[in-house]
Amino acid sequence: MKITAAVATAAQAPFVMRDLELETPRADEVLVRIRGVGLCHTDLIARDQFISIPLPVVLGHEGAGIIEAVGAGVHDLRPGDHVVMSFSSCGTCPRCDEALPAYCQSFPGLNYSGRRADGSSPLKLDGQDISAAFFGQSSFASYALAPRRNVVKVASSAPIEMLGPLGCGIQTGAGAILRSLKCPAGSSLAIFGGGTVGLSAVMAAKIAGCHPIIVVEPVEARRMLATEFGATHVIDPKAEQSVPDAVRQIAPAGVDFAFESSGLVPVVEAALASLGSHGTLGIVGVPPKPEDALSINLASVITFGHQIKGIIEGDSDIETFIPYLVDLHTAGKFPFDRMIRTFPLSEINAAVKAHHDGSCIKAVLIPD
Repeated sequence: MKITAAVATAAQAPFVMRDLELETPRADEVLVRIRGVGLCHTDLIARDQFISIPLPVVLGHEGAGIIEAVGAGVHDLRPGDHVVMSFSSCGTCPRCDEALPAYCQSFPGLNYSGRRADGSSPLKLDGQDISAAFFGQSSFASYALAPRRNVVKVASSAPIEMLGPLGCGIQTGAGAILRSLKCPAGSSLAIFGGGTVGLSAVMAAKIAGCHPIIVVEPVEARRMLATEFGATHVIDPKAEQSVPDAVRQIAPAGVDFAFESSGLVPVVEAALASLGSHGTLGIVGVPPKPEDALSINLASVITFGHQIKGIIEGDSDIETFIPYLVDLHTAGKFPFDRMIRTFPLSEINAAVKAHHDGSCIKAVLIPD
């Protein structure tokens, strides 16, 4: 079938809207009419070749929409179902068996290669295969194919256009607090970064009953929104000589948990320095350069029993966690839609600009 998609043709270059050919669903796939797709930092670093996916490519990995058709082997979904698409996993490795599909041993190949597991592509541009199947979906498009494993059904009463970011950025922040770090009620927490992931972590921390909830963020509007979402204290890092000292003015013994979403080495180091005894630092931010590395004082880590945990997708099991987040939103406890600004898919480059200049926290693209 013919579809329209935003195609990345070169690093740092604008996306180009093109008509493409999309295959019909294979036995284990579903065809989804995209109603909304989040724009994520991961899409942009793939376009710019931090993730070395072959170009040209159709990206997009926070898609949500309505099923149009299902493959012969899909028996628990049907046309008309509302679904959120997330990451791909194999379903058979030890991590998948442990209900940790985000750490699937085949994760890089299934999500970053630009091909299905068998090496094929579902998309053709001018009669030639191009990279697709990004996170098993490539949803910067009017329609997308996805394996059954990375599609989860959600209530039709939920705002489907807004739900795509639950498939990555929002579940990463919320899952980091509720699943990866498992912050208990009353635990102290410092969140470094007030973007989509950080603010999702704030909302989850309020649900978990953390106290205090400290947000370190240079943009005033985001600090204000963090306070509305549940932060008890906010810190402007530009106004402080030492962010760890500012954190300890609030939590004198240091915090039980720190969560870092920027990927910037100095910020990660500040987060680590803010930990108290036996504290844990969760890291999700992608660094600007692949060679970026963290300098750790080994004696300090040993003396205070600090732990550093890398986190992918908030340790989410999408079949249970995404519907849980939808239910929280319906109950008014997880107002993630307040972070979202919508753009037509054809205006994806304007959305990228808003993402970069900070005027938009979370862009969601609506197919024209």
